[in-house]
Amino acid sequence: MELTDHDVYLFNEGTHFALGNKLGAQVAPGGVRFSVWAPSAEQVWVGGDFDGWEGQPLQPRGDSGIWTAFVEHAHHGHFY
Repeated sequence: MELTDHDVYLFNEGTHFALGNKLGAQVAPGGVRFSVWAPSAEQVWVGGDFDGWEGQPLQPRGDSGIWTAFVEHAHHGHFY
């Protein structure tokens, strides 16, 4: 499931009770959505056998500390 602006709002106020359905690696049509909480990070990357371990950058979601990226062609069973 995609991490929405409302999810980020609930996360920021400390009332999101279903983050397990939003953070981590979430399989979606056409790829995998990666979302992690890394509040002190300056950059976050994800790499795996889906991209030859080259890595792809995640983008910050405002000032929430959450970073996200949608990786096309990644799928269930890939190592990352």
